[in-house]
Amino acid sequence: MPTPVGEARISWYRAAEPRRVLALGHGAGGGVEARDLRALAAALPAGGCTVALVEQPWRVAGRKVAPAPKTLDTAWTALWPDLAADGVPVVAGGRSAGARVACRTAAELGAAAVLALAFPLHPPGRPERSRADELLAAPAGGLPTLVVQGGRDGFGRPEEFPAADGLTVAAVPWGDHGFAVPKKASADGVDQAGALSLITTTVADWLGGTPGR
Repeated sequence: MPTPVGEARISWYRAAEPRRVLALGHGAGGGVEARDLRALAAALPAGGCTVALVEQPWRVAGRKVAPAPKTLDTAWTALWPDLAADGVPVVAGGRSAGARVACRTAAELGAAAVLALAFPLHPPGRPERSRADELLAAPAGGLPTLVVQGGRDGFGRPEEFPAADGLTVAAVPWGDHGFAVPKKASADGVDQAGALSLITTTVADWLGGTPGR
């Protein structure tokens, strides 16, 4: 797909009778092969939600370093008409840097809601450099916003997130920034498959309350 900053790619996982579209961007350290994005793409179409995994132009071009936030926003915005072409409500989402893009642009684009997976609330070890204002732009604009955050995420643990109207924070116990769960978590009854199931169930339940139900 052409954008002003290069060719992007959208991989569609379509529901038979879609009631909404969930558009998901990837992070700065990886692509749409991330475990949480793939799990949602596999699980949600059966419940009436089409999933669109969006690869930014820098990844499609094979580059290893993500460009500036403005460039990411430009590509995402250019793709929005294609993401909204089914005529059903579109939920803007993504993981890490992709979540930041969604939060920054959702209100302007007319998204129905925002899903932020592993939102990087601050750089690791630097809580004073908070990105809370960026996150809160979506709920402040009246958009329901769900954050799904690993309990061990060095970019911000669930309990670090601010409380705000319209913002819901769901924890994935033992999960790191990529929602990887260590083997020792099994002592608490948590494993990798269970963590991914928690993510997909949490998101599906939340989507059931967003516009387009």
